[in-house]
Amino acid sequence: MAEGGSGTRSGAGSADSGGDWRPCRIICGDARDVMRSMPAGSVDLSFWSPPYFVGKSYERDLDFAGWRSMVGDVVAQHRRVVRPGGFMVVNIADILCFVDPEMPRIQAASLSHRRVPITREDVQRAMRDRPGAGRDEIASVLGCSEQTVQRRLEHNNVRGGKSIPGTRVLPTSAMVVEWAENAGLYLYDKRIWHKDPAWMSSRWHTGSYRAVDEYEYVLVFWNPGITEHDRGRLTAAEWSEWGSRGVWNIRSVARNARHEAEFPEELARRVVRLFSPPGGTVLDPFAGSGTTTAVAAMEGRLWVGIERDRRYADMARTRTLSLLPSAAAPPAGGPAQS
Repeated sequence: MAEGGSGTRSGAGSADSGGDWRPCRIICGDARDVMRSMPAGSVDLSFWSPPYFVGKSYERDLDFAGWRSMVGDVVAQHRRVVRPGGFMVVNIADILCFVDPEMPRIQAASLSHRRVPITREDVQRAMRDRPGAGRDEIASVLGCSEQTVQRRLEHNNVRGGKSIPGTRVLPTSAMVVEWAENAGLYLYDKRIWHKDPAWMSSRWHTGSYRAVDEYEYVLVFWNPGITEHDRGRLTAAEWSEWGSRGVWNIRSVARNARHEAEFPEELARRVVRLFSPPGGTVLDPFAGSGTTTAVAAMEGRLWVGIERDRRYADMARTRTLSLLPSAAAPPAGGPAQS
């Protein structure tokens, strides 16, 4: 569930230079620019969720080509920034209704929602009985509209099919895997985040065989190098309940009061505890309202968030610093914000 802004360069604040880089801060800027200024191998874990390109307000200045370029570039930056043996973990969902003008119209005879009991066979029979008859005459004989005659013959809803482009599933998760592998990062593991069904965003389920939206991916990429396996990061019960399980059952955020696409703290908590060492540095290049940085702080990790939207950057900073002891909190205007 994408929490960060679009990451595009318009409206981005300035970021520190690489020589002035240090953790425990929220940087307002474009992730691509900021990550280029970060020292090599400075991050143990990067956990983030990119914009999903599903029409959120923070995606308005992005077309699909721009989205691919942005996310692909951010992925590539991790090869240098993540330490050898460290991880980049990406939470993403495939686009279930990607508008594709080149896609042929899906021809569907909706039997359960049919209001006129005229079948295709009825129309064909009437046409055989009246060779050369026009559609208007066939409609008059059958007692239906010309549109119904055309729908039955073409297996399509003419009213919507004439002007509305078709939609298909676009496996954006596979695109992220390809970008990562091209950069030299390898798919180490994959978890399924099973959330509660998003009925309101899956209205197509009533008129098709498509499934309701109720899961996302947690893709774990490894940066080649020595990886320390510390089974002490979790208790025996935690390893059994979720550490070694491929499906994580975690409810979505009930009300996105801070950000319109916020993922739950429990999701971030599991990733941070499992894939970063205590005291390690956790990065979120699309920080949004600061869920990853806040959880990293709670779990005793150093943290770095990058967010292009000043409003969200300020929110993430306040939220994260509120979880730290006052002695450990950087002063306002100090290293926690740039």
